[in-house]
Amino acid sequence: VGRRYSDVKTEAGRVGYQVKSGPGGDIRIGIDDKEYSPPEISAMTLQKLKRDAEEYLGEEVTEAVITVPAYFEDAQRQATKDAGRIAGLNVKRIINEPTAASLAYGMDKEEDQTILVFDLGGGTFDVSILELGEGVFEVKATSGNNHLGGDDFDAKVVEWMVDEFRKSEGIDLSKDKMAAQRLVEAAEKAKRELSSTTSTSINLPFITADQNGPKHMDLTLTRAQFNNLTADLVEATAGPVRQAMEDASLQPGQVDQVILVGGSTRIPAVQEQVKEITGKEPHKGINPDEVVAVGAAIQAGVLAGEVKDVLLLDVTPLSLGIETKGGVFTKLIERNTTIPTRKSEVFTTADDNQGSVEIKVYQGEREIAAYNKIIGNFQLVGIPPAPRGVPQIEVAFDIDANGIVNVGAKDLGTGKEQRITITASGGLSDAEIQQMMQDADSHAEEDRRRREEADVRNNADNLVYSIERSLKDVDGKVDPNTKLEIEQAIKEAKEALAGGDVEEVKIKQEALVTASHKLSEVLYSQAAQEQEASSAGATDTDDDLVEDAEVVDEDEDNEERK
Repeated sequence: VGRRYSDVKTEAGRVGYQVKSGPGGDIRIGIDDKEYSPPEISAMTLQKLKRDAEEYLGEEVTEAVITVPAYFEDAQRQATKDAGRIAGLNVKRIINEPTAASLAYGMDKEEDQTILVFDLGGGTFDVSILELGEGVFEVKATSGNNHLGGDDFDAKVVEWMVDEFRKSEGIDLSKDKMAAQRLVEAAEKAKRELSSTTSTSINLPFITADQNGPKHMDLTLTRAQFNNLTADLVEATAGPVRQAMEDASLQPGQVDQVILVGGSTRIPAVQEQVKEITGKEPHKGINPDEVVAVGAAIQAGVLAGEVKDVLLLDVTPLSLGIETKGGVFTKLIERNTTIPTRKSEVFTTADDNQGSVEIKVYQGEREIAAYNKIIGNFQLVGIPPAPRGVPQIEVAFDIDANGIVNVGAKDLGTGKEQRITITASGGLSDAEIQQMMQDADSHAEEDRRRREEADVRNNADNLVYSIERSLKDVDGKVDPNTKLEIEQAIKEAKEALAGGDVEEVKIKQEALVTASHKLSEVLYSQAAQEQEASSAGATDTDDDLVEDAEVVDEDEDNEERK
């Protein structure tokens, strides 16, 4: 949902149904000679739930609160809302699954506490740190991986089954589409059984056939083998947990409770990993398959006014901002900011007489915009001609309670405004969402250097512009040799800016500063002369006023002032 075909090529090869590229690179699912978009498939599931609820309640259901993985980005949240609308539901709120779980858990808790929600579902993994107290549920930090879940554990078992069958029968089942779904179902069944037993049998009669007749699969998988096959997946959950705790400024001993959400948290190795990282025995008093639905129901009750004294404060999982001069990513909303929220900042133009500005919207943690995920862009046109730095352009970001992003740009001089809602255009690619947080750390030094280079160039460019204007303002008042020296320094600074050597830019900038000192002397001298002339004029005017004044009754006047 909310992703592009290029993002899901790996998953497409694992499923027993047809996944193809649709219009604009979107995903289409082939079923019975028809093609459906992911939101349409989601809508079918929601319609089934809607019918079941209506049969149970005996009345029509028209509104819904829908939960999504915390690391769902904007496009995926939009697509989820679309699915709700297709199903005939008014989606009142989109909330994060870990947040919903905390609602279900915290209803009967009166004391203040810090909770870590570990949510490992079928396809995504999320970690959230929440503070609960006095009816307020505040999300302090969230992290995760939207390409890690129970399906990946199943895939590891399927790979093992295919490999074992190849060894014993010489047949490669990975190319057999008819066998694919049976393999996946058997792998999931084995995974579930190994959560409560130390070994399980996998029996698939008539899995395939060759010239000698039908072939059957009969394998035994132990828990130890399963743990070995999936060790890298279990280890992959550690990074987001540590990241969330770091973002919330917490040590393991400061977490009061650990809640498990999602069927995949029943895997013993996963539970051991959570205990090892947090130092806490995971809380197992809540059904991990139902806790999110219970939380969503509580949130629906809050919105309907039926549940009182509960306040849910969610957060945005990734920073949002725009690209500014030099390719720098300027954050307007930081990661883990409580939503809904609105942040604005005033920017200006980079060139003289610039009639429009392009607003490029990004999300991510890298300091260089191009290394983050671009999620939208638009133009603000009709800016009146003016020197650079004069126009005032206010850029505002709004994130609503569903996590949907709206961006606007307004020329404060003319009142002209342009706004966009970031719409679904495909999700973050697999590599992007998994590595976005790691990249921010591993490339921190490189990004810092790139940002410093951009700052040096911007400062030098602004200095050149400022001195050129000042030189024009005092034209004819600077001796020719000084003017020539400054113009030469400006020329050399521009040449350095056109090149790729930042150190050369620094050298030429310093040379320009030195050369411009004489220009500053002229400017200050001119300002002092103007001030003296102004003071002299004011004195003359005062004298004239005194000379023309008529004293009517000085003693009486003095008496009145006392």
